[in-house]
Amino acid sequence: MKTSFLMALGLMLVIEGLLPLLMPQAWRENFKRLISLKDGQLRFIGLISVLGGFLLMFLGR
Repeated sequence: MKTSFLMALGLMLVIEGLLPLLMPQAWRENFKRLISLKDGQLRFIGLISVLGGFLLMFLGR
């Protein structure tokens, strides 16, 4: 279980780092758009991300 969690965390960091590594200007522009969103909009994006993650974990099981 611990190994699987560490592998998943490592994969997430690799995927999260690809956009700023390959396209830093596009990443910066998207980040600026995120900053301008209201709290409720950011929470909704977070909720969708969490639910999508749980769905992927369920399907990959």
